[in-house]
Amino acid sequence: MMKLKRLIFLALVPLVAAMGGKPEGEADQSQRYVRGMVPAARSEAPEVERPTRELAILSAAEADPAQFMWQQRPLVIFADTVADPAFVEQLAEVRRDSIPLLMRDVVVITDTDPAANSIWRRQLRPEGFSLVLMDKDGQVKQRKPVPWSVREITRAIDKFPLRRQEIGRSRLP
Repeated sequence: MMKLKRLIFLALVPLVAAMGGKPEGEADQSQRYVRGMVPAARSEAPEVERPTRELAILSAAEADPAQFMWQQRPLVIFADTVADPAFVEQLAEVRRDSIPLLMRDVVVITDTDPAANSIWRRQLRPEGFSLVLMDKDGQVKQRKPVPWSVREITRAIDKFPLRRQEIGRSRLP
């Protein structure tokens, strides 16, 4: 009987040791978890650098496509009038969530005057409301006849070959 108790004791010692040293009531404050949060002592993720500048929203008259070449990604929003509901919705969406666009070097160009026949209209030839997403190399990558959320825009940008190269470079030491 004594040998059986000793055998059980020796089998349980490693299990108890693996469970930890402190009882539940004496847990270190930095080790407590709040639902959805990671304790500060264990967080190893680097802080995301937030852009300090504001999203540039320019009218077509004050912007030339050549000035953005290899510098920024133009997001051109066309409409026949400023009161177009799709235009108003798209502009509100872009203003509401601008940080992801800033992180991807996006500049917003608005063109609501078809009579002015801007260089943007001559090059892109929109009809009514149109959302045109261009890459830094000046190529048109997406055209949409309806408003898009910032999430959809940024997901499209993240699939561009140029953006994939930028992401790859940012991970290098």
